Parts: sequence; C-alpha cells; structure tokens
Amino acid sequence: VPLEAAMLQPLPMEQLFSAPAVQYVLPILGETPSGEPPDPKKCSPREYLEFYIFPVLLPGLAALLYEAEKEKCFEGKRTKFIPSDFLTEWLYNKNPKRKHESFTELFSIPFVKDWLKDHPRPPIPLSLLLSEEEASILIQSFWRGYRVRCDSEIQELRQWQKKLREERHITEVVKKFWTKQEAK
Repeated sequence: VPLEAAMLQPLPMEQLFSAPAVQYVLPILGETPSGEPPDPKKCSPREYLEFYIFPVLLPGLAALLYEAEKEKCFEGKRTKFIPSDFLTEWLYNKNPKRKHESFTELFSIPFVKDWLKDHPRPPIPLSLLLSEEEASILIQSFWRGYRVRCDSEIQELRQWQKKLREERHITEVVKKFWTKQEAK
C-alpha cells in the first residue's frame, strides 16, 4: 500500500483503545510489568517499551509536568524553563547505573558538555530571567534617568562637558595615561 493511501485510511480507534485502562497507570520508577523481562534484542517493540522504556520515562514525564507547573509554564506564553533540559538531567540522575553517585547538574553531564562545545546556546533573554518586580524597577529607573536627562539644566551641563572634552582633548590624555601605565 502506498504511503499516501495508508495515511488517508481512517484509524481503527477500537484497536488503539482496546486495552484495559489498568495498563495506562503510571509505573513507579524502576518498576517493570509483572512477569519475566523479555530479551531486549528479540522482543517486540511493545514489550520493549513496556519493560525497558516506560518504567523510567513515564515517571520522568510526570516529574517534568510537576516542575513545569511549579515554574508557572502554563500561565504565560514564554518561560525560561526548558523541558528537554529538565528531562535530560532527571533521566541522567535517575539512571539505575548511577544509583550511588551524587546529583549532577545538566551542564556538568559529560555528553551535554560535549554537545554544547559544538552547538553553543544563545543566551537566555533578560526578559525571561527577570521577575516582574525586577523588570519594573529596571524600567522605572531608566524612565527616571530619561526624565532627568531631559531637564534643561542637565542638558546645559552635558553640553558644557562635551565642549570641555573636545577642547582639552580628553580622549588623547586618557590614551597617554594608559600608555604610561602599561609601560610600567
């Protein structure tokens, strides 16, 4: 069957949701379904998911949702919380092979360090790092500074300083001073 034809076929919903609801309960970390675990190289994809992936991933996704709610991600459009970073750190630290090792932050994880060497991240915008209170203080201080600089006496003082700098060649004096300091 060509791919286009297969995509246009209606999905058999009764097959997708035919399993009892008990199967969809989130497993506890490290808890695998009852029974003997199948050979990971010979089992079906469904068995592999149920025995090896879901017991670790589903509690991680639950922790991710909890953290996203704590970070108030569902209240606004933009947030500094990066879900893939949280999940990477969580899965790395909950790995059964690292049971007795201490907690490792995301940017200290070896494969993350290697990845970021080749793919550096842009800085997080200041608007996401500041709280509303910090942002309002910053905006208010800028506005007060602007209003002060608009004052006629301040404008006159700034013009006088500019003229003085030009007459006394202040930039050249400063360069000479630093040249002498560096020579010492």
